[in-house]
Amino acid sequence: MHLDKISQNLLEKIANIHEIPDGAVSFRKNGRGEFLRSTPSIEIVKKDDDSGIDIFVHSSCKKEACHIPVVVSETGLFDVVYNDFYIEDGADVVIVAGCGVHSTSQAGHNGIHTFHIGKNVKVKYYENHLAIGKGKGKELNPVTIIKLGEGSSMLMETNQLGGVDFSMRDTKAYLKENSSLEVKEKILTKNFNVAKTNFKIYLQGQNSRCNIISRSVARDESEQVFKSDLIGKSECFGHVECDGILLENSKIDSIPKVSARSNLASLSHEAAIGKIAGEQIIKLMTLGLTEKDAEEKIIEGFLK
Repeated sequence: MHLDKISQNLLEKIANIHEIPDGAVSFRKNGRGEFLRSTPSIEIVKKDDDSGIDIFVHSSCKKEACHIPVVVSETGLFDVVYNDFYIEDGADVVIVAGCGVHSTSQAGHNGIHTFHIGKNVKVKYYENHLAIGKGKGKELNPVTIIKLGEGSSMLMETNQLGGVDFSMRDTKAYLKENSSLEVKEKILTKNFNVAKTNFKIYLQGQNSRCNIISRSVARDESEQVFKSDLIGKSECFGHVECDGILLENSKIDSIPKVSARSNLASLSHEAAIGKIAGEQIIKLMTLGLTEKDAEEKIIEGFLK
């Protein structure tokens, strides 16, 4: 498959690949499907109106990967895609998603992903977002809906580490008995970027569990808003931890919430926002780093 230089550069950044990887693949560019490959265990089917794909992960799938990157390089295009994942009982799958935007002015992508997950399934879901190039008005607004079956687990890692002028990430999850969801979020904003995150997790089944960890760094004049709500409806366990580093004239609002609807629910949250400690900077400077390099090293470690 031949890719232009912009597409290749974005693919490498959002999917950490240097060529089309093994496994199932769907590559979307500027609102159109460019490349699609299924495997015996993962079947990808285009929707009739080219607004997205249906991904069928069969029980025979054992730690196989499915890559679904998106590139937007057409100025003025705001792509919307609807992807549905149907994951059968007992499957074990790794899904790598993400979008890269490269334009000289307004452009963006809204990816609406719905996961229909059966019983005793293992899912690892990685989603990377970034924007590059001059100009303003680059938007990425992902929506993730998770329906997690009995005894199933899902790890969701999301990264947005630069260039996106505005983003609204909206995640809803519904957990059945003995299911678990772990979320790891990393966000970096600069200049006048605005990033908003909203989690709403329904812990419906007995012994369902959810753990959300958010790490964010806000620089310059950027703004971030983090909201979460863990809703415990049975004997369940949930925790939210959101830590932010605030630099220059940036702003961070952190609003974790827990809502118990059963006296057997065990829910907790913690939030911390602050600047980089001066002694950390000094310690690294004694090792030969400049103040700026020391600051960058601390941020890099915080977002690792």
